[in-house]
Amino acid sequence: MHVRDAYFVFVLFFLTLSAMGCGVPAGTEINQTEATSVDGAAQERGSAKSAVEPVKHSVPLIPRQEFFGNPDKARARISPDGTKLALIAPLDGVLNVWVGPADDLQAIQPVTHDTHRGVVRFFWAYTSEHLIYLQDIDGNEDHHAYSVNLETDEIKDLTPIAGIKARIQEVSERFPEEILVGVNDREGHQLHDVYRVNIVTGQRELVQHNPGFAGFITDDNYQVRLAQTFTSDGGQLYLMPDKEGEWREYMQIGSVDAMTTGLAGFDKAGSMFLLDSRGRNTAALKLLDLETGEETLLAENERADLSGIIAHPTEKHVQAVTFTYARREWQILDESIRDDINYLKEVAEGEIQITSRTLNDKLWTVAFIMDHGPVQFYLYDREQQQAEYLFSSRRSLENLPLVRMHAEVIPARDGLELVSYLSLPSGTDPDGDARPSSPQPLVLLVHGGPWSRDSWGFDPTHQLLANRGYAVLSVNYRGSTGFGKNFVNAADREWAGKMHLDLMDAVNWSIAERISDPDRIAIMGGSYGGYATLVGLTFTPEIFACGVDVVGPSSLLTLLENPPPYWMTFMPVMKKRVGDHTTEEGRKFLKSRSPLFLADKIKRPLLIGQGANDPRVKQMEADQIVKAMEDKNIPVTYMLFQDEGHGFARPENRLAFNAVTEAFLAEHLGGRYEPIGDTFEGAVFTVPSGARQVPGLQQALQPSDDSL
Repeated sequence: MHVRDAYFVFVLFFLTLSAMGCGVPAGTEINQTEATSVDGAAQERGSAKSAVEPVKHSVPLIPRQEFFGNPDKARARISPDGTKLALIAPLDGVLNVWVGPADDLQAIQPVTHDTHRGVVRFFWAYTSEHLIYLQDIDGNEDHHAYSVNLETDEIKDLTPIAGIKARIQEVSERFPEEILVGVNDREGHQLHDVYRVNIVTGQRELVQHNPGFAGFITDDNYQVRLAQTFTSDGGQLYLMPDKEGEWREYMQIGSVDAMTTGLAGFDKAGSMFLLDSRGRNTAALKLLDLETGEETLLAENERADLSGIIAHPTEKHVQAVTFTYARREWQILDESIRDDINYLKEVAEGEIQITSRTLNDKLWTVAFIMDHGPVQFYLYDREQQQAEYLFSSRRSLENLPLVRMHAEVIPARDGLELVSYLSLPSGTDPDGDARPSSPQPLVLLVHGGPWSRDSWGFDPTHQLLANRGYAVLSVNYRGSTGFGKNFVNAADREWAGKMHLDLMDAVNWSIAERISDPDRIAIMGGSYGGYATLVGLTFTPEIFACGVDVVGPSSLLTLLENPPPYWMTFMPVMKKRVGDHTTEEGRKFLKSRSPLFLADKIKRPLLIGQGANDPRVKQMEADQIVKAMEDKNIPVTYMLFQDEGHGFARPENRLAFNAVTEAFLAEHLGGRYEPIGDTFEGAVFTVPSGARQVPGLQQALQPSDDSL
C-alpha cells in the first residue's frame, strides 16, 4: 500500500465495502411523531400542492449537456519517467485514455478504444510504457484489471476470471513489470487472495491465501506485513504473521475509533503511518514503529480528520497533509516543498490537488478545483518553478453564468455543527452575502455513503439546479466523514433518526434565514441520499413538495440481507452501525426505519432512478417501494436503467435522468427546465411506472415503448 494513496485507500475501503448506500450504528430511537413535528409551520402547509407559479429568471438557460455530458479532457497524469502524459478524453463520444509526449499535448492519441461505458479509472505502471485500468460490465462492479502496452498497443486482461472483483493491492517502483492484485476467485467470492501479476505477460502467482480477512497491508517489497479484519462488535483487528506463517494479533481498535483510526502504509525505513483518533476526537497522522510500538505525532487538526497526504515518490516520507473542515487547509511537514506550494497558490484560483509526480520529483501534474468553473490542469516544473497550463476539463463552462458555492455551518438541535454548502440562483444575491433578496424554492441535495462527505468545489448538480431557479443546500449530517469520531459515532443506529433530524434542522435553518420558500422544498439524493429522500417523504410527509431518489434502499432489512459477497467480512460493522438483521429485535428496529413499510404515508410526488445491475442497492429496493405505492394508488415515476449499476456512468443515461429530473422539479417547485426533446437518444432505460406524470416524458419515449 503506497503511503501517497494510503489515506484514500483507508477511507475508500469503507466506502467500497459499506458502499454509498449503507449506514451507521447506535443511538436513541426516534418515533415518527417526533420526526414529523420538527417544523411547526409544516402543519399549516396542507397535504396537497396546487399548481406552482413559475419563477422569473434573469440569466439564460444553460443546456444540461454542459453539466452532464463528457468532459473535454480530465485526469492529467505524468508518467514516472516524465516523458509522457496520460489523460481521459472522449473517443467517438466515449471516454477513453489518451497518451502523448509530455511536452506536446497536441500529439496525444487514444490507447484504449472502449465503445460503451468508457475507461476512467487508470494509473501509470512504473515501466512508463504501460497503463493499468479497471473496468466492470454495465455497473456490476465485477472489475477486471487491464494492462495497456504502449509499444505494441496490446490490451491484456490481467484477471480473466468470470464473476470476480479485482482490487489493486500494491504498485512498487522496485518491480516495474509486476503489481499485486486482490482477486476473489474462490467459491463464494467473499475473500480476496493476493496475487503477483506480470503486467507484460499476464502471468499470475499466488502470494497470500486469505483465510478469512477483510484485506492485507503490503509493502514496496511486495511482502504481506499485516492483515486486517473486523471484530464482532464492529471494531478493527490487525494481525501480523509470525515466522511459521501463523497470524497473531498486533493491534485492536475499538468500534468507537474504528472509522477514524487505521494503519496506512510504510515509509522507506519500514515504519508505519497511522491515522489515529484514540484518546482524541479527530484523526491525526502518526508514525508507528512496528517493532517497538513507539508513536510519533506528525500532524493534527482540532476540527477535522486528515483528508490528504503528499509523500515523496521514492523516499516515502510525508511532505504535506491537508485537513478539510469547510475548506481544505494545508500543513507543510517538509520545508523542501514549501516554496512549491506557495508558488502554486498564486498560479490559479481554487483549491490545489497534486495529482501525479515523476520518480525524480521534477515534474508534477496539478489540478485547481473551482466552485464556479471547470477544473484546470497544469504541468509544474519544480526546477524552473514554472507551471504550464495544460487544459480545463470543459472550456465551454468558462464563460457561462455559473454561481458560487458558499460554506455554511448550521447548528443541529443537540449542538453538533453541520458543515454545509449553499448555491443560490444567479441574480438573487446581489450583495454576495449568501442570502437571497427573497426566499427561493430549494432543493436539499443529500450525499451518499453515509460515510462520505460533501465538499466545496464545482458541482454539476448544484449548477444545473441553480440555473433552473433553485437554491441548493448540501448538508454534512452526522455520520459524514472528516469531522472526527464523535460526529461519525453520533450516527450509530440513527438512519431515519437523528440523521434525518439533522436534515430537518438544515431545512428549518434555511427557512429562518429566508433562503427557502417553505412551500417549495424538494429532497433529492443518491444511495444513502436516495434513502434519505424516501425517509423525508414517509417520516415527514408534509415537509417536502417532492422527492428524487437515485439508487436508494427502501428497506434496511432487504439491504442487509442481500449484500455483495465481498461485503461479508464487513457485516459486523453494518450490524453495529445500522442494525442487526439477524435478531428479532434488530429486525423490528430496522423495519421501523425502513420507508417501504410507511409507503402509504407518502403524500408528495416521487421520482425514482435505479440501475438494473446495482450490486449494492439492488433493483428490488426500487421495485418494492414502487409496487407498495402503486398498491395504494400513490403516484410515482420510475426509471430503470438496464446498463447501469450504483449510479449512472454513461453520459447518455445521466442526461436522460437529469432531463426528467428537471422537468419533474419544475412541475412541483416552479423552476424552469430544458425540454426533454431528443435527450433520450443513446440512453438505455424503461419507465415501468408514471411516465405520464412528468411533463414531456411520455412524448419523448419511443412509440414502441410498452412500459408506460
